[in-house]
Amino acid sequence: MRILLADDHDMVRETISAYLKSEGGAEVETAVDLQSALSLIESDGPYDLVLLDYNMPGMMGLDGLSRALNANGNKGVGILSGSAPARTAQDALDAGAIGFIPKTMGAQSLLNAVRFMCAGEVYMPVSLMREQSNTRDHPIAQKLSPREMEVLGGLSRGLSNKEIARELELQEVTIKLHVRTLCRKLDAKNRTQAALIAKEAGLF
Repeated sequence: MRILLADDHDMVRETISAYLKSEGGAEVETAVDLQSALSLIESDGPYDLVLLDYNMPGMMGLDGLSRALNANGNKGVGILSGSAPARTAQDALDAGAIGFIPKTMGAQSLLNAVRFMCAGEVYMPVSLMREQSNTRDHPIAQKLSPREMEVLGGLSRGLSNKEIARELELQEVTIKLHVRTLCRKLDAKNRTQAALIAKEAGLF
């Protein structure tokens, strides 16, 4: 298995890379952002599997996925994420991703998922499928756009506007506008109440 792993968090990148090499016998190259990943694909690709961190620099949501798919000759490109909601996972698959891996996944399960994707099979954890099914049908989720759901997810984790902006690669003022819209749609007095409504509804 020739794998390219792109993630801007050193510990995540090094831990996953070491495990795939030692336990999976994989040949793994690493990158810290989308541009570095694209350069490696151009010089050393195509790879059997490219794994991209959803929130790393340069991704711009799923735009980075499309660019990596084109660069890798449409061979497998998967998304890694520590925080994206199930709805984002489905959007990634719809956009051509071969899989979606939560960073909370156990090491052996992650290796199995990687082998599955390298074999050309689409992978998404059953837990995310269930969550997505529940979330999609929820009246609150139907009121919100995918981006608003991402912002609401950030609020639910107690992130500041600045932290959410950095994670989603948006301007802080854009996040403020999303928060204002969210509060109006959810009939919440403030961001804390919006997060509470989302948690009580089981969205996050």
